[in-house]
Amino acid sequence: MHTEDQSAAIACVKEHLAAGDGVPPRLVETHISLVFIGRTRVLKLKKAVRFPYLDFGTAALRAAACGREVALNRRTAPGIYLGVRRLTAGPDGRVVMEGAGPLVDAVVEMVRFDEDGLLDRLAERDGAGEGDGAGEGDGLNRGLIEALGQAVYDFHAAARVIGPDGGADRVRRVLEINRQGLEAGHAAGLLDGGVVRAVIGASEAAFTAHAALLETRGRMGRVRHGHGDLHLRNIVLIDGRPTAFDCIEFDDDLAITDVLYDLAFLIMDLLHRNRPAAAAAVFNRYLDAGPQDDAGAAHDRGPGLALMPLFLAMRAVVRAHVGAAAAMDASGADRDRIAAEAGAYLDLARRLLAPAPPRLVAVGGFSGSGKSTIAAALAADLGAAPGARIIASDRLRKRAFGQAATTRLPAEAYTPQVSERVYARMAAEAAAALAAGHSVIADAVFDRADTRARIRAVADDAGLPFDGLWLEAAEAVLVERVTARRGDPSDADADVVRAQLARAAGSAGPTDWHHLAADGMPGDRAARARAMLGLASAPIPTAAPLSTAATAPE
Repeated sequence: MHTEDQSAAIACVKEHLAAGDGVPPRLVETHISLVFIGRTRVLKLKKAVRFPYLDFGTAALRAAACGREVALNRRTAPGIYLGVRRLTAGPDGRVVMEGAGPLVDAVVEMVRFDEDGLLDRLAERDGAGEGDGAGEGDGLNRGLIEALGQAVYDFHAAARVIGPDGGADRVRRVLEINRQGLEAGHAAGLLDGGVVRAVIGASEAAFTAHAALLETRGRMGRVRHGHGDLHLRNIVLIDGRPTAFDCIEFDDDLAITDVLYDLAFLIMDLLHRNRPAAAAAVFNRYLDAGPQDDAGAAHDRGPGLALMPLFLAMRAVVRAHVGAAAAMDASGADRDRIAAEAGAYLDLARRLLAPAPPRLVAVGGFSGSGKSTIAAALAADLGAAPGARIIASDRLRKRAFGQAATTRLPAEAYTPQVSERVYARMAAEAAAALAAGHSVIADAVFDRADTRARIRAVADDAGLPFDGLWLEAAEAVLVERVTARRGDPSDADADVVRAQLARAAGSAGPTDWHHLAADGMPGDRAARARAMLGLASAPIPTAAPLSTAATAPE
């Protein structure tokens, strides 16, 4: 509900930007703000409103909220948020910017950025997010996905820890708000009653199953003051780096969450936009970013995985009932459009909560055979959302040495003793993920029988299905690919390929694995791999996977 007339403040903001730019600003309106976009600056005025979840009813409250917005968003976007500007009463009764009179209102001052760099726009650009075989160019390419996963992890690692905290209580409160919102949407004739009941029931069942796990994560510091609204439209490329902005500032309870729930909004948004390969890739890059010796990051990669379907569904349900509420205030074609999107979010939640038995797939082959390309192509199709956990030996090795995935390691990092530890770590992480009900793709050369036996034993010990994919290509193809690679987790070169082939001379490869010719187009190889594993085609239409044809770690 609106509490006061802000027309004088609005006129002041418009005049201020027009005076500097020579043209009137563009207005973007949200349910709680008016955003005035000038040539180089943006001024954001909070509406004088009161809702059950926020109170901007007085100038003092709005000014305080502006200050909090700037402080919180400077955690991720210090170059965007310049500060708070006071709007005051002038001697002639007009509202002026930064005068000496009493406070009338306040605005957040921001630097204007190129809106074409918003990630929601990049995700929609020319089939973005599914790779073009080169890993470069527009859209959510491989480099951007890598940087995005790292940026979100780094933000969470630095975020204020809340705890020890009752992680289950926080989730319970969100579920109750979601239940009320869905029931209101159904009562208004906007959401399907059968789907509403199914989603509420499945969410309650998942919460009951994982309440103790949520409590454990709260006690170990995985509940932190996060972003709270981390979707694609709130991330922009600044100087080539993904930069999150516009976090929730009006209610700490909405922003203080399990870090995986904070991450889930971004992943759910990608799924809603039909970008399953990008969703699986961001998920994996986030998990890979955590240090090996960090207990919280290890929990994210292990037991915490069990929470992802619930967290993703909760995010989709929030969008569904917020959309339904917006449709109630709309009419005609707008009402139909908003209601349809709300229904799509609700159906996504239903699908995310559907049981998906875990399985283990190992992808092996000599360097340059395209293992990581196949792994990325299959991840979104395997098991619970957002797809299989890809455990790649190249990334495990770099993590063990405390190095970025693309940092080249010295020769001593590739001794038999180190490789033994890498394969042991792979088996341990695969076992932890499977125990959490999450599918795994193990990506390594697997040219020795003992390494293949070890990874198969992980599935056997868990009583779960195992499949091995052995990728094959001619020596010339392998050498060409490893020679062409740039910025890749694998350090293998042409000499490594030739040494691998020499060791395997006369061998036909593993007889109990599927053999996949690693030539042709990536999409064709992925289709053949899916058929070998008995997988349906990608559930959401996609192009090629989020990787490059030349990418093949090890």
